[in-house]
Amino acid sequence: MKRHATPLTPLRAICLALPEAIERETWGIPTFRVREKIFVMATTDNGVPALWCKAPRGTQTILIEAAPERFFRPPYVGHKGWIGVRLNGAVDWDEIKALVERSYQMTAPKRLQAAFEPLRSASHRPGRHQRTRAEAAHAR
Repeated sequence: MKRHATPLTPLRAICLALPEAIERETWGIPTFRVREKIFVMATTDNGVPALWCKAPRGTQTILIEAAPERFFRPPYVGHKGWIGVRLNGAVDWDEIKALVERSYQMTAPKRLQAAFEPLRSASHRPGRHQRTRAEAAHAR
């Protein structure tokens, strides 16, 4: 797990690699959008760099219970199922990429979703999301 001077640099690269994704500062923080809809916000949690992103129903609870030191329920959007991820320490950027891609897929119009094909493992079935490490640990 590579450390970066600022977590915004790799987060920005992950977000902007997605079809038609743009960055726009809103509320004084970077937000990443597809067709004007936000799929990731780069912010802080009590001074710790963090991101907020959309997640499928039930995922927020699973992640927070599995790894409360990394995941949290963000204000304003947490009640809609969004998850917060702290970006301090040794960040698993592959996990962050999977979370960002899932949020993008939940936000992007169907045509863009069809054009977007993230790298999937041979065992990944279409229509199902990749599990994060925390989700996999919770399932055991």
